[in-house]
Amino acid sequence: MNIVLDILLLLLTIVYSYLESLVKLFIPQRRKSVAGEIVLITGAGHGIGRLTAHEFAKRQSRLVLWDINKRGVEETAAQCRKLGATVHAFVVDCSNREAIYSSVNQVKKEVGDVTIVVNNAGAIYPADLLSTKDEEIAKTFEVNILGHFWITKALLPSMMKRNHGHVVTVASLCGHGVIPYLIPYCSSKFAAVGFHRALTLELQALGKTGIKTSCLCPVFVNTGFTKNPSTRLWPVLETEKVARSLIDGILTNKKMIFVPSYIGICLILEKFLPERALAAINRVQDIQFEAVVGHKIKMK
Repeated sequence: MNIVLDILLLLLTIVYSYLESLVKLFIPQRRKSVAGEIVLITGAGHGIGRLTAHEFAKRQSRLVLWDINKRGVEETAAQCRKLGATVHAFVVDCSNREAIYSSVNQVKKEVGDVTIVVNNAGAIYPADLLSTKDEEIAKTFEVNILGHFWITKALLPSMMKRNHGHVVTVASLCGHGVIPYLIPYCSSKFAAVGFHRALTLELQALGKTGIKTSCLCPVFVNTGFTKNPSTRLWPVLETEKVARSLIDGILTNKKMIFVPSYIGICLILEKFLPERALAAINRVQDIQFEAVVGHKIKMK
């Protein structure tokens, strides 16, 4: 009898959830304040990280900026200070676990406990698998996913103590679908999406509902990491649009942030299509970018 009641309750919850989501499409969602929050952003030296820092600076957050590039992170810090924010910049290699733990300890001593972390630092090496160097594969995973583990492990205890915080994972559409010549990158982003989902459920299981999670999954972004990207179906996004979508998702506690938003619907439809149809879609998309193929740079 208990299982019957549980199934009925589940069905009612599903129906209610759909109705709630439908209503939210027409009612503006409430946005939380991030004023005074200590926000750590990795990969803040340029691109999405830099513009996300600008968005938090406009909202009076206290910023902790990390990047491996000293000049880049200092430029971002100077720009955010002009926007009125208190900023602390650090040169940190997010592929190095000991450097991460040491830097987190330094942040705690000099600034305080981080309440929002944006795991944005990333690495990508466009190439076919056989042309990709072993150290490039290792670096991709060290930055794109292992760094998320070390940073989150170091920051989570203080968030859990207060039951307050926000963990943001910057992933990619490549964490949901694959592209040739980006095998290590796609694999690491699948791991990042899995990390976000598993962390979300674990925090719920622990009763730490005050700690929010968000995962950003954009299509190609014009950051310069991938040279000359183009596709016939999806737009190549500018970093400004992605940063605005990210901050909006954080302020509304959105768990999965697709940019553009209709990508989420496309991914659902894709699950029901046969392989021949998926292959036809890939041909129509005609995704291209510069990649090393057979040890030579080509447009693929």
